[in-house]
Amino acid sequence: MVEHQDETRAAYDGVVELYASMFADRLETQPFARAMVGTFAELVRETGNLRAADVGCGPGHVTAMLHDLGLDAFGLDLSPAMVDHARRAHPALRFDEARMEALPVEDHALGGVLARYSMIHTPPGELPALLAEQVRVLAPRGLLLVSLFGTEGPEPVRFDHKVAPAYSWPVDRFAELLTGAGLVTVARLLHDPASERGFLDTHVLARRP
Repeated sequence: MVEHQDETRAAYDGVVELYASMFADRLETQPFARAMVGTFAELVRETGNLRAADVGCGPGHVTAMLHDLGLDAFGLDLSPAMVDHARRAHPALRFDEARMEALPVEDHALGGVLARYSMIHTPPGELPALLAEQVRVLAPRGLLLVSLFGTEGPEPVRFDHKVAPAYSWPVDRFAELLTGAGLVTVARLLHDPASERGFLDTHVLARRP
């Protein structure tokens, strides 16, 4: 796990400004994705636990959106350059460097975890352990929203993402992983192809019992 994460971290460190310029306002043109983030925030507020982690926060724009939606949101990212950019862009919010399989968060502490396209670089065999870590930090009734690339067929598909190698997932297979991690899937949204490859933008919302 460490080797591919080191490669991913170095790749994102090298594209911070370009990535931020391309994606900082992307949700303004993605009504379906924006609606899922809003739904996630509303359901987290209903739990009474407003603490939420944006895991793989990149330049911090979605962390800021969660804050504006009433959550006590903070961002975590593998890339120190991304964390530095997020701190400069959103100085009132907290951002820290962290690996997704070892979150600097106490057990059962959060009302929500958002992972927006931050699990896509994890090889399929390592994803159950990574999901278990997200579950560890969720309080009972806490919510996990994962955004990823969806694909047809029975198995995940490895592809050459523009920054680092990534995987697209059949949504049923991904939902099975969530169930195996102890979560209950409460909503799925698949919509227009995310790229010329034809992958669907996929959002899966799950709750810890």
